[in-house]
Amino acid sequence: MKKELVQGQFDQRYIEIGYKISYCRKHLQLTQEQLAEIMGISREHLAALEAPNLVKKPSLDLIFLLAQISGRKPSWFLECDELEEGN
Repeated sequence: MKKELVQGQFDQRYIEIGYKISYCRKHLQLTQEQLAEIMGISREHLAALEAPNLVKKPSLDLIFLLAQISGRKPSWFLECDELEEGN
């Protein structure tokens, strides 16, 4: 059976990725400004990725770069703590 794609169905997962980005930045003891400079993005972009009230979708390039900077596997950023019903 084919599942339908529902607008916004993955919003919570993007928010969780933002939490992980924030966690890594703080673990590295960097400010948003410092990490954004290392990554070559604006502080505003990084702040939007980390903000729990915004749904900002990071690119795979950013995920790979964050993984390299933080020493984590790229898959860690995409792992979800809770499995949704039917997945």
